[in-house]
Amino acid sequence: MNPRVTVLMPAYNAEKYIKEAVRSVLEQSFTDFELLVVDDGSSDDTASVVEAFADERIRLVRQGRTGISPALNKGLELALGEFVCRFDADDVCLPHRLQLQVAFLDAHPGHLVVGSDAEYMAEDGEHLFRFRCAGYSHEEIVGGIYRHCPFIHSAVMYRKEAIRMAGGYSLLAHTFEDYLLWIRLVRIGKCANLDEPLIRVRINPASTTIDERWRGRRFNGLKRQVIRRGFITEKESEELLAIIRRQETKKIKQGAYHALCGKKFLHENYRPAKARWHVTRAISAHPLRLDNYAMFAVSFLPPGVIRWLYRKKKEIGYE
Repeated sequence: MNPRVTVLMPAYNAEKYIKEAVRSVLEQSFTDFELLVVDDGSSDDTASVVEAFADERIRLVRQGRTGISPALNKGLELALGEFVCRFDADDVCLPHRLQLQVAFLDAHPGHLVVGSDAEYMAEDGEHLFRFRCAGYSHEEIVGGIYRHCPFIHSAVMYRKEAIRMAGGYSLLAHTFEDYLLWIRLVRIGKCANLDEPLIRVRINPASTTIDERWRGRRFNGLKRQVIRRGFITEKESEELLAIIRRQETKKIKQGAYHALCGKKFLHENYRPAKARWHVTRAISAHPLRLDNYAMFAVSFLPPGVIRWLYRKKKEIGYE
């Protein structure tokens, strides 16, 4: 008999974190699931770490390197569960995640996807901040969907057949394949977020994505056009991919990671000394970014002033 839930975990060179991620799934209070790990051409010991778990609920699929969207679509093809729980190989599931999301979907048959708030952590597991979703009800999510991606991708659970009906993950929308999927999905059914953290999301400089403010105006302008339109052309995809490839450097990834940590240790988890430690490293990685110097200076201001500055930045659309 098939499990009710497939926990879909794509993995690429995740040996440093995947043991903790897998364990957090196996320790769920809800037990009727399979954990489908799609090892997308890892060159490290990712697969070996997964194989070391003696649990029949784990299925490991190895393939050559394809990228996140093809790996996710492959997982959707192979998934046995009625529901698919997305989860990343460097994150941590809180113990009742599956139980709460299955209960929600069972109680709301018209809803196709349910996400949640999340706790964000630094590379070493240190708490950074709590993320609160921009919308929780279907109406709130639809009302703001063109301004904010409505879900944390690794926090969602969805009905497998609905995702297939919506066309699965775009192979062209590099770094925002999930956002484009949600745009299509809300046209055929309802969605929601739960007002509590169900996962811990790890930010780390080896991630395949970075803070998109670092991508530049052209990248973000193209992304907004695609989201508004609801589809992407091959020409737009090629331009986005070219930008990403130019930025796939250790310097930019390190700089973006430390800048993000610095910002969070100022505004949402006020620890100015810790913020300056990260900002100094962001400056060292990318000394020509003037916003890092501004953040370093702001770190000496009182917390109330920092919060006021952050609100003003949001009002003018900078954040």
